[in-house]
Amino acid sequence: MKERLNYFINNKGTKPVDHFHKKLGKIMWDKCGMARSEKGLKEAISEIQELKKEFWKDVKVPGSLNEFNQELGKAGRVADFIELGELMCKDALNRNESCGGHFREEYQTEEGEAMRDDENYAYVAAWEYKGENAEPQLHKEELKFENIKIAQRSYK
Repeated sequence: MKERLNYFINNKGTKPVDHFHKKLGKIMWDKCGMARSEKGLKEAISEIQELKKEFWKDVKVPGSLNEFNQELGKAGRVADFIELGELMCKDALNRNESCGGHFREEYQTEEGEAMRDDENYAYVAAWEYKGENAEPQLHKEELKFENIKIAQRSYK
């Protein structure tokens, strides 16, 4: 942890933390929002990976380590947000259905309604971090419904 904080303070970057936070937010809003597509999610993953490289190379955190430094705390959070954003896009890409408020453009009925796939996606997903530059591992916990019948919904 201290090594990471020292890195931020000693990095000779040129762009403030907010620059990266806003770029990540735009990628997520445009490509991993309520409506998504395979193409957009793949683009988002690639863009976030490039943003991550740029962040670690060019982030500038003013101030010092031994003072109250809001920018230092923000840098750590944005580094985490970048990792989380990439994982969210991978999770959304992995789920080949439209479900609830998340709509995959490729998975819709002829009427434009969300097309669920409960046979293949009735599970809770948890992703295990496997280290820097390693693919996370998906763990699934099956959802069992005893008192209700899951069915295609109409949001009309």
